[in-house]
Amino acid sequence: MAHFGVVAPAFYSHYNAMAALSAELAARGHRITFLHQQDAGAYLKDPRLGFHAVGRDTHPAGTLAASIERAANPGGPLGLRRVIQDMARTTDMLCRELPPAIEALGIDALLCDQMEAAGGLVAESMGLPFASVANALPVNREPGIPLPVMPFDYEDSERARHMVEGSTRVYDWLMAPHAEAIAAQARRLGLRPRSAMHECLSPLVQVSQTTSSFDFPRKELPPHFHHVGPLRFSQGTPPPGDGRRMPDVAPDRPFVFASLGTLQGGRFGLFKRIVQACRKQGVQLLVAHCGGLDERQAQALRAAGADWVVAFAPQAEVLARADVVISHAGSNTVMDAIAASTPILALPIAFDQPGAAARIRHAGIGLSASPRFASPAQMARLLRRLLDEPGFAQRMAPLAADLARAGGTPRAASLIEDALGLRHRPVHAHAHAGLPADTQPSVASLG
Repeated sequence: MAHFGVVAPAFYSHYNAMAALSAELAARGHRITFLHQQDAGAYLKDPRLGFHAVGRDTHPAGTLAASIERAANPGGPLGLRRVIQDMARTTDMLCRELPPAIEALGIDALLCDQMEAAGGLVAESMGLPFASVANALPVNREPGIPLPVMPFDYEDSERARHMVEGSTRVYDWLMAPHAEAIAAQARRLGLRPRSAMHECLSPLVQVSQTTSSFDFPRKELPPHFHHVGPLRFSQGTPPPGDGRRMPDVAPDRPFVFASLGTLQGGRFGLFKRIVQACRKQGVQLLVAHCGGLDERQAQALRAAGADWVVAFAPQAEVLARADVVISHAGSNTVMDAIAASTPILALPIAFDQPGAAARIRHAGIGLSASPRFASPAQMARLLRRLLDEPGFAQRMAPLAADLARAGGTPRAASLIEDALGLRHRPVHAHAHAGLPADTQPSVASLG
């Protein structure tokens, strides 16, 4: 069996998805080691998943919380610039620190989150086979397809294509610090020139938590790109229990679930407007703040009309019962809502959430509003539409069927094993990492 190294951004949602995939591979006999700054190791609860700290000089213990806070609340342009600089510094650190760690640990192959370019850069430079995993919307670019961070609806027109091109140029300008880090590390590692995350993806296998029916119409994804749906802990590889429970929902009133994910769960003001909107419609409301609120704030939401306010809820079970979910449009919540055929009121805040909200509108499975400017009255009107118009739930049916066929974590693991030639016998690619490129074994010869 193989020893996989895992390289992913140090965010809970990304680590959780990669941990689910890694647990599936561990159940098949593979060894797993996550590699990142020391604080990221706290995300891993499964004893089968190893962790190796790197970057102790530039990213010492205790520094991750500040970068996560900046990412969750960037503020204005200067704050966004600091978040991008954090990304650049992390990519730079990982590109420098991963090679000796991989060599020392005897890692055979890498699982690389698309949102961290260092994984692909290092794997290519060391001659290691690697898989790319899209835990957010895929970064794969295609003419006419808005980038994941853009809020635009899809349109097959010349005007729309010009809008996509212009917005892409603006995005690349904003991402210049990260682009410079990628370009500098590519030069240092002896690789062909590149400067963006989509240029650091695996030529062997790419898997995505999305489904093709949820995305905009794609025509140019590579043949080794696979939509597998959500990466969740499979039966037989459950995460440790955390006491989450389903509330006792009354059958005579609509039930709404509200969650803003792990990174934005501290937005008390937005939660308060959500509670007010739900109170206007007389629905039962469960708020899950993912640990972002303190007990005083939670009690204030209960006093404002929320029926239940908890840190975490059993999301799949809750969505199966909910009539509507109010969400930041994070990938995990959106895919779980599709699986449950639960219409979505999207309040996209950052990252790929505006792109997910645009895809929700495109598929006709929900509505969206501005998390900053939407009033309780506006949210209440949108909520009423989602509760009263059956078309939203009906349009969920083909997407839910597509998701059910996608294969999830087991299929992702099998695709990776097959593509990397790791299904049948051990791999020791690290033993060849120092050889010239033309003498390194091909992936086919490793399997």
